[in-house]
Amino acid sequence: MSFKLLGIIIPKSVELGIFAEQAINMIPEIKYVSAQEALSVIKSGQRVFVHGSAQTPVYLLNELAKEAHRLKNVELVSISVYGDLDICKPEYAENFRMNSMFVSASIREAVAQGRADYIPVFLSEIPELFKQNILPLDVAIVQVSVPDAHGYCSLGVSVDVARSAVNTAKLVIAQVNPNAPRTHGDGMIHASRFHAMVFCEDPMQETSFAEKVSEKEEQIGRYIAEMIEDRSTLQMGIGAIPDALLKCLYNHKDLGVHTEMFSDGLIDLFDKDIINNKYKRIHPNKTVTGFALGSNRLYKYVNDNPAFNFLDIDYVNDPHVIRRNPKVVAVNSCVEVDITGQVCSDSIGTYQFSGVGGQMDFIRGAALSEGGKPVIALSSRTNKGVARIVPFLKPGAGVVTTRSHVHYIVTEYGVAYLFGKNLRQRAKALINIAHPDDRENLDKCCFERFKHF
Repeated sequence: MSFKLLGIIIPKSVELGIFAEQAINMIPEIKYVSAQEALSVIKSGQRVFVHGSAQTPVYLLNELAKEAHRLKNVELVSISVYGDLDICKPEYAENFRMNSMFVSASIREAVAQGRADYIPVFLSEIPELFKQNILPLDVAIVQVSVPDAHGYCSLGVSVDVARSAVNTAKLVIAQVNPNAPRTHGDGMIHASRFHAMVFCEDPMQETSFAEKVSEKEEQIGRYIAEMIEDRSTLQMGIGAIPDALLKCLYNHKDLGVHTEMFSDGLIDLFDKDIINNKYKRIHPNKTVTGFALGSNRLYKYVNDNPAFNFLDIDYVNDPHVIRRNPKVVAVNSCVEVDITGQVCSDSIGTYQFSGVGGQMDFIRGAALSEGGKPVIALSSRTNKGVARIVPFLKPGAGVVTTRSHVHYIVTEYGVAYLFGKNLRQRAKALINIAHPDDRENLDKCCFERFKHF
């Protein structure tokens, strides 16, 4: 005779400790159902929350597409989703419509073609849309870890807005995946909360930013690293520049992390004790985040790791919480900046590329932090040679960070400090870090605008 404890076969001859014996006795009876049975509760005209980032429940979403024959006008609410999603294909336009609060690659084409929608909103405020019934949820579909001995599953590496969605949705369907990490923090959900549980062993959604880092981005990383003092608390957005920055921090000491998200670039800094969170005022000795997105190495690293707290995004991204840590350095990227300091981060003209996200949450929180530094980082030109410091933002471009919120802007040509500067002074500072071949035109535009330059 043998016992099966959390998937491990333990021979009876092995002497078990008291807690192991208790765990065996406490393993709940879990009933899994088919995807078709679980999804049968979804009706036409309902609003359904979809778990995002690495936890996107691709299997259940593609199974939902097979239910299109009985469904019309189902609204799917999400932040960034990953994977090849059948429900976003043109043939399902009458059945499912994504209404996303962050446009990721999986739905970008659908938004551009008018088959999906975008809601501009601060990441910190998305939970309020659910709690205040501005976007009441009929159903939530989430991907979770397998139940532990107490019957609790975890929202894994994407707690962010999913916690509030689960709390407020009338029904919750779980895609239970043994490949999903079990993380500490706000993501624990008892199996009894789920209307239905579907077992799935798909790999987690992975992505990599390190391979995309260019020489320009490495130089930007070096400039920002020079601005970061020991014992600072870091927030980094998504992309190549934050990853380039992390590679420049190996001579720093006693850094902390309070961020909406992070990727693989942090792992080596943890292992070298460069990041240890010792000097944070809130959550000392813990890395605080809303979600993580990267490789399987990252997901294994945070699995059951008590040094990480994955918390509800309305707390993580609250500027009043962020400011409580000293020396917060917030580093975020953007699409383009005009000569007065207006920052467009979510669109290329009218083409919706991403979302508002948490940039403003952390720009403001860092500005209010004692010794804090809010940083906007971008290369001076795109890979196709298009200028990114411009006289005017493209028609239809969205201003995510206003010019009154901007402090530091960094390109591969240096650092511009805009706080307290008038429009002419801002323009001069930005021209100095623009691509050299763009500066003459920017000078002319500034003279026409300000008359005296």
